Amino acid sequence: MASLHRYGDHPSQVCELYGSGERVAVLIHGGFWRQRYGRELEGGVARDLVARGWAVWNVEYRRLGGGGGWPATLEDVAEAIRALPLEAGRVAIGHSAGGQLAVWAAAEGLVDAAVSQAGALDLDELSRLGTSDAVVNQLLGGTPEEVPHRYAEASPRRRLPIGVPLLLVHGERDDDVPVHVSREFAAAAREAGDDCELVVIGDESHYEHLEPGSRCWAATTSWLEAWSDDHGR
Repeated sequence: MASLHRYGDHPSQVCELYGSGERVAVLIHGGFWRQRYGRELEGGVARDLVARGWAVWNVEYRRLGGGGGWPATLEDVAEAIRALPLEAGRVAIGHSAGGQLAVWAAAEGLVDAAVSQAGALDLDELSRLGTSDAVVNQLLGGTPEEVPHRYAEASPRRRLPIGVPLLLVHGERDDDVPVHVSREFAAAAREAGDDCELVVIGDESHYEHLEPGSRCWAATTSWLEAWSDDHGR
């Protein structure tokens, strides 16, 4: 059973806390930053992590169509992590748009490590591709040429080096966020000096990351346990 915690007055400024312990997974859901997708997407993996001995902080935030966008969405994620009531090692785990937010939070120094699951890690590239009806341009209020400072702040690719251990998991068959986004980010991160592991799953696509029985999720939990062992938790 999760307890609900508010970190602001807006209806979306809430988090769910599952379990307790010395290891906290900060879950940040995806949905291309749009209002119609919410933290319920993370319910299955949240319960799986609790069964593995992790506490879980399932983050909700303002999204496009519900008061989100630049800079509210990023500000909410930062405030949500700062509001975490447990003193413990923190790993941000984000799927799709949540991957962008998780690695951005790591660049901000808010967590000790980050996992990107099919993450939207290069906002310039996704803007160029026009992904999901040019949703990146909606999030940031323009193209990279129109609002370059916003892309410089928000895009994890622009924030390298991130400075904490990173795992990128991506399905080879992903039609929502192309796998080359993670491949190119991993190469750039390593060149910048980051500890960045990339796992590409050949026969999975975009949504298996949210299924506890999937190979994508197994790659995430395996890395989390190794990270936890390395950090004495």
